[in-house]
Amino acid sequence: DRSSKVMRTSKFHLVDLAGSERNKRTGAVGERFVESIQINQGLLALGNVISTLGDDSHNQQRNSQNRHVPYRQSKLTRLLRDSLGGNSRT
Repeated sequence: DRSSKVMRTSKFHLVDLAGSERNKRTGAVGERFVESIQINQGLLALGNVISTLGDDSHNQQRNSQNRHVPYRQSKLTRLLRDSLGGNSRT
């Protein structure tokens, strides 16, 4: 019976998280300096999202409907939103 087929879809995100370095040590200037600031801000935002999700999974006293997960802090966390929350596996 072909009408009972199940279709599964998935997303696969491959993210290179390298690049969190101190600007003072690298001596970056100009566009490289601005880019390194954006990379570090994205990594900080990702850490904040993971921390928020991790805290709520251990603390069941708070209502999960009322929590605020800061996905919109960076492009990186907006792109990975589907992979970080809900019933996803990482």
